[in-house]
Amino acid sequence: MKIVVAILIFSIIIIFHELGHFLLAKANGIRVNEFSLGLGPTLIGFTRGETKYSLKLLPFGGACMMEGEDEESGDERAFGKKNVWARISVVAAGPFFNFILAFVGAFVLLCNVGYDLPVLTGVMEGYPAEAAGMQAGDIIVKMGNSRVHFFRDISSYTQFHPGETVTVTYERDGKRYETQITPQYNEEYGYYMYGFQTSGERVKGNVLETLKYSVYEVQYWISTTINSLKMLVAGQVSMNDMSGPVGIVSMIGDGYEQSVAYGYYTAFLQMLYITIFLSANLGVMNLLPLPALDGGRLLFMIIEVIRGKRVDPDKEGMVHFVGMMLLFAFMIFVVFNDVRKLVG
Repeated sequence: MKIVVAILIFSIIIIFHELGHFLLAKANGIRVNEFSLGLGPTLIGFTRGETKYSLKLLPFGGACMMEGEDEESGDERAFGKKNVWARISVVAAGPFFNFILAFVGAFVLLCNVGYDLPVLTGVMEGYPAEAAGMQAGDIIVKMGNSRVHFFRDISSYTQFHPGETVTVTYERDGKRYETQITPQYNEEYGYYMYGFQTSGERVKGNVLETLKYSVYEVQYWISTTINSLKMLVAGQVSMNDMSGPVGIVSMIGDGYEQSVAYGYYTAFLQMLYITIFLSANLGVMNLLPLPALDGGRLLFMIIEVIRGKRVDPDKEGMVHFVGMMLLFAFMIFVVFNDVRKLVG
């Protein structure tokens, strides 16, 4: 069952991503030859109008294959025949739709469970927050230059800025104060702590407040993904800390089995939480300016806007082809690493 759930979540996220490309392609009069879910040989498919809709053998990935996307085409409705802004809208729509899916998921989740406000219920004895004079009822507004909307924003900041002194902005009785705090390393838990305490209670607001905090929820996962990538590039985390499809399926399966023990409602909320995270993550990853990814294609179009002339499609296609081969090689490595960690 957990494999089915994992495939279902992947499928929803990928379909939504490709649906963004598909709808904007249709809106801009671009011919879509095939809209598919999965990779490899076609299991089932049908043609409606000019587009073939198909389900592939491998349940990962998907595609919205447009006429003239990576090759020259004489068709006036080819992707390459459209103006640069139309092409930008089509390519950017995939990641944007991932953020929309994450937002919708966040709204449903927060309507059900509420959100964790950054309000202190106390401070830990002997920790920096106590020494700084902070107390129960204080509302943390900023950590350094980063806005704080949820209590977990504080933990996230600690994770990405371990041991760093930070200026904490907080509200007390309607007034704002600032104090500098250097986190203290906790040997028992193995990470730095400021000494903030919270009850963990979640608040449910009205529709407008929930919509606002749904945006913050998506923003939280986008920020977390970007900061994780920065740590990877800086060498602060290793490739072993990354997870590919196998690792993600395992994570989803473990989350499902643990949560379903408390009922299907709990399992649904847990799977929704994972969907929000993965959809926002996919949106960010696809915007990276790397060949074969949406971000790489957008980079070529931005260059086109700047120079007023399109990059040679054959040369661009070759760059994306090489990027695709490298991406496949990287995915093989990640999958191998996932399997090694699971059996190790």
